[in-house]
Amino acid sequence: MRVIVVEDEPAMADAVARGLRRDGIAVDVAYDGDEGSEKLSVTRYDVAVLDRDLPGRSGDELCDELVAAGGTTRVLMLTASATLADKVEGLSRGADDYLAKPFDFPELVARVRALGRRATPALPPTLAAGDLVLDPARRTVARSGRPVELTRKEFGVLEVLLAAGGAVVSSEELLERVWDENADPFTTTVRVTVMTLRKKLGDPALIETVVGAGYRVPDAACAGAPPGPAAG
Repeated sequence: MRVIVVEDEPAMADAVARGLRRDGIAVDVAYDGDEGSEKLSVTRYDVAVLDRDLPGRSGDELCDELVAAGGTTRVLMLTASATLADKVEGLSRGADDYLAKPFDFPELVARVRALGRRATPALPPTLAAGDLVLDPARRTVARSGRPVELTRKEFGVLEVLLAAGGAVVSSEELLERVWDENADPFTTTVRVTVMTLRKKLGDPALIETVVGAGYRVPDAACAGAPPGPAAG
């Protein structure tokens, strides 16, 4: 999932970004409305967390731009304006959710993840390929019923590949969906992460390299419920 946080209080913006990253979400940050508008125009985000009162373009204007563009980016208004009238106005502009400051961070993460699911086609509760099962909600992976410990980035790469349902995913798309704007587009990070992921998943290998195109998991499919330890 790729998220942008547009907040003019740097301490707040950075704290939100750090917290979301700890939960395995790729996050970009903008400290004013104009910077946020520029980033939104060049990158496809699943969720935009917008402060309403911003220098330059306001959060309301950014929301209007996103709605007019007709994309899939979902909008969470994060603001100190907590009256019912404020909430109604924000939602009526096309925002998908509204959270007043101060807030409980677990609630923010839950709302962002819920909006992220709405930004893409609905996925099943678990994703699978052969004897491998990934549970996005529990953040667990198991192969042949045995848990596999992955880093956040390894988990993110595997989740994107499985969600593709056997289609090829390019290195550029993996970099965009799993990392953030600070990632070097010329880095070998994706290749190295896939290499270590293959080792952790073991044999037979599940991830194929498609020369000149990217990576895929040919047997990726939907699973109704994870077997064994992956169930919880």
